[in-house]
Amino acid sequence: MSDTPLQVTQPDSTPAPPSVVEVLTEVAKNAVLKIQDYAELCGRSLSNLFSKPRYHQDTLDQMDDIGVGSLPIVLLSGFFIGAVMVLQTGSQFQRFGQVSLTGDIVSLALVRELGPTITGLLVAGRCASGIASELGSMQVTEQVDAMRAMGTDPSRKLISPRVLAALITVPLLTTISVFIGLVGGMVASVFSLRLSATTFWQRAIAILEFSDLMQGFTKSLVFAFILSTVGCYQGLNVRGGTQGVGRATTQAVVVSSVLIIVADTFLTKLALYLADKL
Repeated sequence: MSDTPLQVTQPDSTPAPPSVVEVLTEVAKNAVLKIQDYAELCGRSLSNLFSKPRYHQDTLDQMDDIGVGSLPIVLLSGFFIGAVMVLQTGSQFQRFGQVSLTGDIVSLALVRELGPTITGLLVAGRCASGIASELGSMQVTEQVDAMRAMGTDPSRKLISPRVLAALITVPLLTTISVFIGLVGGMVASVFSLRLSATTFWQRAIAILEFSDLMQGFTKSLVFAFILSTVGCYQGLNVRGGTQGVGRATTQAVVVSSVLIIVADTFLTKLALYLADKL
């Protein structure tokens, strides 16, 4: 009889791979959780504006960073956007002998759509990424935890000043962008279409109504809120060290830009609906 011990077969302990339903359920849960956290951050950032303490110096510093820092790219982009609009629309109006309508189209397009949207995207690309990287670095180096340990609310100290600064400066940047865009359109119309500057400005101003100005102003406020809160959310939810900071910076720009475009669609539809009703 052999002395070889009997080999006992152990049951396979490898866990079964998750099913498609389980994976989709987990993804949906994470998405809902992120939306909930983002909504809570937005609510707290606004509620902090109506109670003390307020950090005025931090707000002024952020206004300088967001507003003054973004001014050169807004001026440069606005001028050439207005010029391109004139060159594109004027060539079509020349076929029908209605070159004077160029000022009308350019003015409406800049005030309603191009001014707020382009400004929002430019500021999002510059400032949302900056906010995310700054707050992400503070999160990685545990400065946010130290702030909580000292009794300071990070939401009131870090988020609310940035949101308030964006709400103040982005509408101003949009106004400047629209004006510079009209200047660029006027220059292009004078040298390319041989249209007098007086005619261009008269048509551009006469076509505008109060509803057009409010539409552009409302969009700029919404876009400012989106880019500031998305940047803060991505920065405060950094995980994984310096690599996480880089990912958060990229996600802040992508998410804020997409949300701005999506919000622009719904705001335009709402504005047109209200214009018909009122």
